Amino acid sequence: MTLTPTDRPDTQPPATDGPEPSGGTECVDVLIVGTGFGGLAALHRLRTDHPHLTVVTVERADGPGGVWRDNSYPGAACDVPTSLYSLSFADKSDWSHTYGRGWEIKNYLEGVAREFDDQIRYGCEVLAALWDAEQGRWRVDTSSGTVLATYLIAAPGALSAPTIPAVDGLEDFSGNVFHTAQWDHAHSLAGRRVAVVGSGASAIQVVPEIVDDVDQLVVFQRTPSWVIPRLDRTIGPVEQAAYKRFPKLHRAARRFTWLTHEFHVMAMAHHRKLLDIFRAISLRHLHHQIADEDLRRRLTPDFSIGCKRILISNKWYPALVHPHTTVTGALERLTPTGAVSADGTEFEVDTIVFATGFTPTAPPLASVITGRDGRRLDEVWHGSPSAYRGVEIPDFPNLFLMYGPNTNLGHSSIVLMLEAQAYYIGQVLTYLAAHGAGTVEVTQAAHDRYVADIDARLASTVWNSDGCGSWYFDSTGRNSVMWPTYTATYRRMMSRFAPGDHTISVRAASSVRR
Repeated sequence: MTLTPTDRPDTQPPATDGPEPSGGTECVDVLIVGTGFGGLAALHRLRTDHPHLTVVTVERADGPGGVWRDNSYPGAACDVPTSLYSLSFADKSDWSHTYGRGWEIKNYLEGVAREFDDQIRYGCEVLAALWDAEQGRWRVDTSSGTVLATYLIAAPGALSAPTIPAVDGLEDFSGNVFHTAQWDHAHSLAGRRVAVVGSGASAIQVVPEIVDDVDQLVVFQRTPSWVIPRLDRTIGPVEQAAYKRFPKLHRAARRFTWLTHEFHVMAMAHHRKLLDIFRAISLRHLHHQIADEDLRRRLTPDFSIGCKRILISNKWYPALVHPHTTVTGALERLTPTGAVSADGTEFEVDTIVFATGFTPTAPPLASVITGRDGRRLDEVWHGSPSAYRGVEIPDFPNLFLMYGPNTNLGHSSIVLMLEAQAYYIGQVLTYLAAHGAGTVEVTQAAHDRYVADIDARLASTVWNSDGCGSWYFDSTGRNSVMWPTYTATYRRMMSRFAPGDHTISVRAASSVRR
């Protein structure tokens, strides 16, 4: 680490002293990409800790909300209790249910984003981002012009790129095709013959909502999921009023929910014998709702519970025994008017809904960010994303990720992780300001040590040791998605910046606004 003391005490990071916006180029201190939970958490933290900085956020869509803006399919809802699913600085005490509906979460994020309207630019997509070593800034080309930013915070979300698998005959299919994250609301499903491909988190929500409307519903299931009851209830006006009148009561409910969910990761990562409890609950749920022994057998997973995300639903199994529904195997191919399952059976359908998830291990933004040595982020990762604390990458100075590699959870709210990351970024900028520095970059050695430790911790968890082939694994076979232990452990780590793990460069005097 190289540092020389500044001759001027400063409690804020260096403010940009560049040319005024002209010719389509603008200079800012911080550029944030994305307006989901992560981007909004970063905006709040910077406004709170570093109010003098010029901060701009760009969002390619026409509004905020991230995954909750994009996923508007019938039945979209969160599988994390609402008491854990609001930002700490914008606590919401009047959720309608213990598990938030998608539209309600979207409305909440829109309300939070309105507080930052002057710093957000919608309909502005990042086309390329290049580190300019000479200027010590990021040059970011967007659909609205070029931005020079001292710091770049990438918060596009891990579930922002829907994936539709390559299926033989897809181009020849004559009906309508869409992904759950790109729901075609203009296409009515009433009286239709519909195929839903997938049996994961999106499928178990959408199938029960459409089964009564369609004429025929075929569920193509490659692998069954472990499903437990959804302990959902309406939060009435009296309870809402009590939470609003007594904020400590709502905080207590939030803390209790957090503690109970920390127990879940104890079972998944530390004391796996406890998973037998969840397995028993899931099997009882299955036996209670599915009477047919053959169907029950086909809906029973052959891998350990928790290896893939445990799903919650009271409506999934009843929808599968609905008179309109047929459950079959994996989708093999398509014909112009039908869908063929792995056993060769062809089903005549006119609509195909892909509930096939996303590509968290191949984020699109990685293909447009170029670091100090001229390589794009996706080239550096080479199919296996990694980052120090899930936030920083060697050779990419002044770049911070939100919801980066190995920060996903299988037991609790990602909001807890995102706010910890926002706090950490604020701490880094505070340190740089205090030491008269303007450029920070994690060392390769620190990065590699951290990743090796994460891999070692993951090795004994249920996510890694069962071989269930989940989306947590990247193209190299590494689990580059999951955080291996408690959220409290991550938040404690992120409360402290480790200068010794970084190369820190002193800013030039001309870069200080006096």
